Amino acid sequence: MSTNPPNLRPDLAPKARMSDPARPGQPTIGMVSLGCPKALVDSERILTRLRAEGYGISPDYAGANAVIVNTCGFLDSAKAESLAAIGEALQENGRVIVTGCLGAEPEYITGAHPSVLAVTGPHQYEQVLDAVHGAVPPSPDPFVDLLPASQVSLTPRHFSYLKISEGCNHKCKFCIIPDMRGRLQSRPAHAVLREAEKLVQSGVKELLVISQDTSAYGVDIKHATDRGHRAHITDLARDLGSLGAWVRLHYVYPYPHVRQLIPLMADGLILPYLDIPFQHAHPEVLRRMARPAAAAKTLDEIAAWRDICPDLTLRSTFIVGYPGETEEEFQTLLDWMDEAQLDRVGCFQYENVDGARSNALPDHVPQEMKQDRWDRFMAKAQSISEAKLAAKIGQRMEVIIDDIDAEAATCRTKSDAPEIDGNLFIDEGFEALVVGDIVTVEVEEAGEYDLWGRVLE
Repeated sequence: MSTNPPNLRPDLAPKARMSDPARPGQPTIGMVSLGCPKALVDSERILTRLRAEGYGISPDYAGANAVIVNTCGFLDSAKAESLAAIGEALQENGRVIVTGCLGAEPEYITGAHPSVLAVTGPHQYEQVLDAVHGAVPPSPDPFVDLLPASQVSLTPRHFSYLKISEGCNHKCKFCIIPDMRGRLQSRPAHAVLREAEKLVQSGVKELLVISQDTSAYGVDIKHATDRGHRAHITDLARDLGSLGAWVRLHYVYPYPHVRQLIPLMADGLILPYLDIPFQHAHPEVLRRMARPAAAAKTLDEIAAWRDICPDLTLRSTFIVGYPGETEEEFQTLLDWMDEAQLDRVGCFQYENVDGARSNALPDHVPQEMKQDRWDRFMAKAQSISEAKLAAKIGQRMEVIIDDIDAEAATCRTKSDAPEIDGNLFIDEGFEALVVGDIVTVEVEEAGEYDLWGRVLE
């Protein structure tokens, strides 16, 4: 049992969980999945295709004939983490195929690790399969392996990420995701619904909707209606809410039409949870970032959302130390936090990223000042979180059980996304609980980021 640290990065995917035993003689592939939940979905798709071709999935280096490393290239620190993971896989296994966002820069990878077998870019599934075939030829058992494959899940069985689009049309100066993953490409709504239905039928209790820009879903295909389903986030949310699972929305830009989602939350159709990357609050910083949404009206929007749905949980991420950020601009952000009273907050210190336009901006903030501002920002966020959680003592709420060990059952409320938000712990009378169950608890104790409660009969 562990509590959430205050500096938990909001861009990290849950740890991949693989436990399929291989049959004798079956070729096996390992997977190291780095980066955000969107990359985890890509890893799941690659492994699903490989399993359909007769490959086994190894949970460790020793049992794998080759290892795929799905990389992240969002920040320089993430690039360094990806290079380190590739190096570890080479040392432990020796036969490594690289894919993912950092794969968009193959010379960067091969310059550091020339012995990798192949490098492919993000969501290049066919190229990854070709590389695996070349390194480890398939050897399927026609009586076992060539049946229709169920989807490989790298998350616990009771929740799953549901990617509704790829790419992004924004041109934020600090971000190179559009360069790596391309412009917005929305999936047809009926295809998303079909995947969601299969997940719920397989036992998934919570669907986590992800993309680069969830609010923009369907814009590129002009919100086309196909087979009775319209490609618009409001319609999609309503359709997903009819499946009976928890539906949680991530990466939602605060466009005006987002207000149409809030009544669905107030009615209990989808979770009262919005993950909105505000990034900053001062208009000049947002202008230098080239952000697509104006901050001036965000406080009014938040107030309007809460009027419709008082139980709404708001999560966001911010960048401190952006080039040119003055003390006055940073103080505006702290003051905005006091007014906005966001429930869940993550924060980055600005980093240069190769290819980002923000690198060329003047007046970069010294590292020690970035650290000081990060410390002050997180202290503010922590105090808000602590007060909000203390107000929940005595409330009754539904929680979903993620894990059970000898000390407690680790659960999440409707206000908590996996791995990035808080937990609710049940440390008495939890012996009969089952992972994946949704139970009602009464909150008895609160900390800075987590709750403790007891199960109600």
